[in-house]
Amino acid sequence: MHGANRTGRPFTGDHAGVLLYATLHKFGFASRAESLSADDGLRLNDCRITNAVKCVPPANKPQPAEIRQCNTYLQGELATIRPGGVILALGRIAHDASLRALSLKPAPHAFRHGAEHCLPHGCVLLDSYHCSRYNTQTRRLTTTMFERVVGRACELLSASQATTA
Repeated sequence: MHGANRTGRPFTGDHAGVLLYATLHKFGFASRAESLSADDGLRLNDCRITNAVKCVPPANKPQPAEIRQCNTYLQGELATIRPGGVILALGRIAHDASLRALSLKPAPHAFRHGAEHCLPHGCVLLDSYHCSRYNTQTRRLTTTMFERVVGRACELLSASQATTA
């Protein structure tokens, strides 16, 4: 077992977590820049991490049936997001699974890195390439690119909180 299957916390103990947690920390969403284990003291602030599938499948490539099987769990988690919230989808699988969980058609919400999709229930779906080892090593996703998207999520949440205050 590796990563979240071993540690019990998403993106902990795998390469994708390095960029994710460092960036979350930089923007105030995490109390630490590293996620080492589920009991390392890291706390998330105004942020929740979930997955389109509940376990890491072989070769880390979820099959459509696994994504469908786990979608009711994602639906329940996304239902807790208040209007003005931001859903940051890391990759097309997360993007598509989020749309399915929200009963939205994919055509009007095409995945594109940095895309923002206003959702009917007052939230925004924000897209990013997944922070996987493959994407970062090939520079499809750079630290700067990822920080721009997370920074935008921070801006959207701040604007929403200012409006409701």
